[in-house]
Formats: sequence, C-alpha cells, structure tokens
Amino acid sequence: VQLQASGGGLVQAGGSLRLSCAASGRTFSTGMGWFRQAPGKEREVVAAISWSGTTRYYVDSVKGRFTISRDNAKNTVDLQMNSLKPEDTAVYYCAATPGNLYNTYINLMQYNYWGQGTQVTVSS
Repeated sequence: VQLQASGGGLVQAGGSLRLSCAASGRTFSTGMGWFRQAPGKEREVVAAISWSGTTRYYVDSVKGRFTISRDNAKNTVDLQMNSLKPEDTAVYYCAATPGNLYNTYINLMQYNYWGQGTQVTVSS
C-alpha cells in the first residue's frame, strides 16, 4: 500500500483545513488513521476509521473539531479540521493497516504503511 498525504498549510487560529490521503496498491480491508508529530514530541494518533467507515476514534483534544471520513471507491481518507488551534501545529501523517470491517487502530505500532507527512501550521 502506498499513501500520499496532501492538504496541509498555514492557517490562522480558528480556521479550517482538509487533509486528504490517497491510497494505492492493495487497499482492500484496511483500517486507516491520521497521526501527528509536533517538534520535540512523540507521534500521536489524531483519528482513526475502520474499513467499513462505521467506527471512528478521535483523541480527546480534537473531538468536536476534527472529522475523519473515507471513500473506499476512491481509496481516500480525509481529515476535516475545524476551529484549529496553535497546538494543532504538527506534521500530519496518514497510515494504513490490514483490518476487519469494524475495528479502529490507535497505536502507531499497529500500522504497516505510512504516508510522507504534510505540515500543518496554525498561527495565533
């Protein structure tokens, strides 16, 4: 599976960005996730979605502001980010792992495939 992330950029606090991850290769039955890594910090899960799209997970700090979605026909996973805060500044990565219909995966060690990362910078 190859992953290509896009959509990062510079935005003011309170603004919105939409990240997109395009998958190619063997994408059948994959759980997907978005992670982020800020300078000097460990990579952390932001959101995850099951293969069916019916189960979603969000880290507490983004609940109510971010929405993860997927389109299996197009092999894409998006992360809509609203009400952005300076603390959301990080490099964002999409990731994929073989999974069943309904499970989400929130541990980065569970993921086999990673995109290249896209920078999100939120100014105050």
